[in-house]
Amino acid sequence: MGNNDLALPSKQQVTWQNFELGFYVHFGMNTFCDQEWGDGTDSPNKFNPTALDTRQWVRLAKKAGFQYLVLTAKHHDGFCLWQTETTEYSVKSSPWKRGKGDVVQECADSCAEFDIPFGIYLSPWDRHEPCYNNKEAYDDFYCQQLTELLTNYGPIVEVWFDGAGSENREYDWERIIGIVKKYQPDAMIFNMGQPTIRWVGNEDGVAPYPCWNTRETDSKISMFTDQEASWLSGTPKWLPAECDVPLRGEHWFWHPNDEHNIRSIENLLDIYYRSVGHGANLLLNVTPDMRGLIPEADSKSLLKFAKIIQDRFTNPIAQTEGETSELILNLVDEKEVDTVILKEDIEHGERVRQYIIESWKDNKWEQICEGTAIGHKRIQQIEPVKTKMLRLRVVEYNYEPKIIEFSCFNTKSS
Repeated sequence: MGNNDLALPSKQQVTWQNFELGFYVHFGMNTFCDQEWGDGTDSPNKFNPTALDTRQWVRLAKKAGFQYLVLTAKHHDGFCLWQTETTEYSVKSSPWKRGKGDVVQECADSCAEFDIPFGIYLSPWDRHEPCYNNKEAYDDFYCQQLTELLTNYGPIVEVWFDGAGSENREYDWERIIGIVKKYQPDAMIFNMGQPTIRWVGNEDGVAPYPCWNTRETDSKISMFTDQEASWLSGTPKWLPAECDVPLRGEHWFWHPNDEHNIRSIENLLDIYYRSVGHGANLLLNVTPDMRGLIPEADSKSLLKFAKIIQDRFTNPIAQTEGETSELILNLVDEKEVDTVILKEDIEHGERVRQYIIESWKDNKWEQICEGTAIGHKRIQQIEPVKTKMLRLRVVEYNYEPKIIEFSCFNTKSS
C-alpha cells in the first residue's frame, strides 16, 4: 500500500525546513524616524546610514547558526532599498552614497559571500505610491518591482508577502505568483497567493502543538483581521509554518534607547523550543540601527542564545534511527536525561499520529512522555529521569514510521 494519500513536501520545502533558523532584517525609512509603520510621507533625505555594513549582518547570522536571511526591500511606507525604476521614493533619492547605493545588492552580495541563502520581503501594501488605489495600475507597478528584485540579485530563497494592510484588498495573485515561478522557481513563497510556507498566526515566534505540516483551513491573512487567507487553487497540501518574531520585544525596526526591550535568553529559548521544537522554522528579526549596523547589545544576546542551543544539542547522549514503530535507545550506562529529540523523514510525509516514550526502570518500562506530531522535528522536554534505555513506541500511524532521529540529552550539564 502506497502513501499517495499523504501530503508530501517538495524538495524545496524539505531544504527550507532543514534550515530551521532564519535571520530577519527590518531596515528602511522607519529606522531613521523612530517608528514602526511610516505613512509614506517621510523625506528620502532622512535615509542616510553612516556606516552601513551588510557583511556585519550576515557574518553575525552565520556565526549564530542561522541558515537563511530575509531583508525588507520595501516596507509599508513604500520606500525602496534598491535602485528601482518604478518610483523616485527609494535610495536613489537619498543622500546615502549620493543616491547610488543599493542595500538589496549589498545584502545579496554579502549573503553570497557567506553562503547564506537570501530572501526578500516586498510589502504589497504601499502607503506612498499614488496609484495604489488604482488596482490595475498598482498591479503593474508591484509586478515590475517584484520582477526587478527576482531578476537582478541572484538566487532568492524566499519571497515574503506580508498580509498587513492588505485586508480586503485584491491583488493579481495569479500574475504575481507567475513572476515568482518564472524567475525564481525554487523560491519559497510566504503566506499569500499560492504559498509554500504558511504564517504561524502570531508574531510571538511560537507554533501551537501539534503543528502539523499540512494545510490549515483557519489561516489568517494578518494580525489585524479575522479574514481567512484566500489562496489560489494549486496551493500545496504540504504547507509548513514559519514563526516570525522580533528580538526587541514588539519592535521590528530599530528605535533609540530601546535596548531594554531585547528579549531575555530564557524567553528566546522558550521561543526556540516552541517553534523549531514544534517542527516549524523560526524567523528571528534582528534590526540594524541608524549607522546601518546591528548594535552590540543585540549581537551579544543573539550569540549567547546561539551558544546555548549549540551546547545543548550538538552532542547527544545517545542517538538511533529506524523504519519501525518501536525503537530502543541504548544509553549504555545509566545517565540523566531531560530532553528527547524526534525527527521523521518528511520526504515520505508525516506518518506518525501519536507516540509514547518510556524509560527502563526497575526492570520494567515506564511512560515518561507522549505526543502526536513529530514531522521535521520534535524537541520534547521531560522531567529528568535516570535510565540506561529509552523506548519510542508509535501507537498510531498512517504508514510504517520512518524515524531518522531518536536522541536524548541532558541540557543541564551543558
